[in-house]
Amino acid sequence: MDDAHQVPDEVSETTVAALGALSKALETTERARGHLYGFHQLTGTADFQLDDAVRLLREAGHEEAARRVEREVLGRNVIPGHWTFQIVEAYNDTYYRPFVDIERDIVAQLAHGRSHLHEARLKRRRRTDGHPDHTL
Repeated sequence: MDDAHQVPDEVSETTVAALGALSKALETTERARGHLYGFHQLTGTADFQLDDAVRLLREAGHEEAARRVEREVLGRNVIPGHWTFQIVEAYNDTYYRPFVDIERDIVAQLAHGRSHLHEARLKRRRRTDGHPDHTL
């Protein structure tokens, strides 16, 4: 068996379950972070699209409406004092990176650095010996 894919048998099922729950929570956080980046990108795109709206309002003779959009919306903070990039940075620094570091440390301490132990054990149990697409 390839040592890189060996599952430490000395890790208890309860520990495997605990590490799996920790991993699942981190995976959910990864998804949340992706949504946060989506929010950041969509909000930035909308802000740049306002340039077209302002230009078209002016071309249509609606100078006051164009000025109002520029003054009240264009470049506006999305929450007091913050643009979306600052929210992303704060999330990464305050929550995401500490979570990643803790998960990595705990996996290193309890499972010799091997993540996804539950899945690796499932693969070992569910594969068909000798089948070329069921290798370890």
